[in-house]
Amino acid sequence: MNLTLDQDPVRADTTCESDCELLDRSSSSIEASQIHAKKTKPIRTAFLLTSMPVGGAETLLVNLVRGFNSEIIKPQIVCLKERGPLGEEIAADFPVASRFIASKWDVRVVERLRRHFVREQIEAVVTVGAGDKMFWGRIAAKIARVPVICSALHSTGWPDGVGKANRLLTKITDAFIAVAQSHGKFLVDFERFPESKVAVIPNGINTERFRPDLEVRSRVRRELNLPATAPVIGIVAALRPEKNHEMFVEVAARVQRVVRDSQFLIIGEGPERAKIEAAIEKHSLQYQVQMLGNRSDTHRLLSAIDVFALTSHNEANPVSILEALSTEVPVVSTRVGSIAETVIDGETGYCVDPGDAQSMAERIQELILDSKKHATIGEKGRQRVQKHGSLQSMVAGYEELISRIYASKKSR
Repeated sequence: MNLTLDQDPVRADTTCESDCELLDRSSSSIEASQIHAKKTKPIRTAFLLTSMPVGGAETLLVNLVRGFNSEIIKPQIVCLKERGPLGEEIAADFPVASRFIASKWDVRVVERLRRHFVREQIEAVVTVGAGDKMFWGRIAAKIARVPVICSALHSTGWPDGVGKANRLLTKITDAFIAVAQSHGKFLVDFERFPESKVAVIPNGINTERFRPDLEVRSRVRRELNLPATAPVIGIVAALRPEKNHEMFVEVAARVQRVVRDSQFLIIGEGPERAKIEAAIEKHSLQYQVQMLGNRSDTHRLLSAIDVFALTSHNEANPVSILEALSTEVPVVSTRVGSIAETVIDGETGYCVDPGDAQSMAERIQELILDSKKHATIGEKGRQRVQKHGSLQSMVAGYEELISRIYASKKSR
């Protein structure tokens, strides 16, 4: 980072370009509008995170800010470090401020953030994820007298545990946002947050963007040199330890022994790439597994996939599963976090115990070899996402929560 410790990164290296209970009901946006009617301007809301690489939580945030009603929420992104690829992308449409912290223990980040919140007249701060941004962001918001302080969390346990330091700031936090009912229970039971402060707003995606398309399917398969009729199994996840891609490779080897023409796609990038490549070589799958890195056309790639597999050690409510189901791709996943609420055995896919490569391989084979079951499960998956995991319901949930807390604070 090109930042000396006596610099003010907000002025020197910050760019601002261009000017939760379960909220699963269509009336949320109407309620938010009614709550907000007493305020003549939208609530200036900063979403604070470390950076914006291509990842599930970051993609979710991009879709969220783009979906807000501009009369209710006026969003901006604040990155403690560099913007990252998605930060650069969204900077064309919304303000993106970056480079507020020089090192892990750079306590001057608090004053830099405070000045930014005051200068931008921020009225709500939502920290995204655990760690430094959750800690420093809430302290700075409190000192800057920001009316609404929330923390959105997207995972359970390692490596995203909240930790003792962040629990100390519970009193100054208005809401902790969970992404599923079981995730909300986890925040109460494990993280020990007051139940009254835990709001559940399920993740949501654009179901029109993620939908089956036979023409796109054929085109993508040609681009990737995949046989038109070969079964294709894919995973979309950052290449990090908790995603357990080595299990995905082991599953691929087991499936390939039974279904000889099967092919596999790994979509994502991260520090585990070398280990995954070694696993592919160990199982002699160099011609069956393609590592595609980060892609901005996930919706196209999912159209070419027959079964989506997720091998994670821990999750909350992963966006990638919603995207796959919306594209009518059955999912086989480890039974972690709240995934079983979405991946329902025999209905939208199957769940297996974490680390059980053999059971996952058998379920994938079952879906590949039974075309009727595959089609039925795919259709039910899309129907479930349309009903419970739409982008509109997620956006409405955030609008209602922020507006309600803001109105309550101002009425005091």
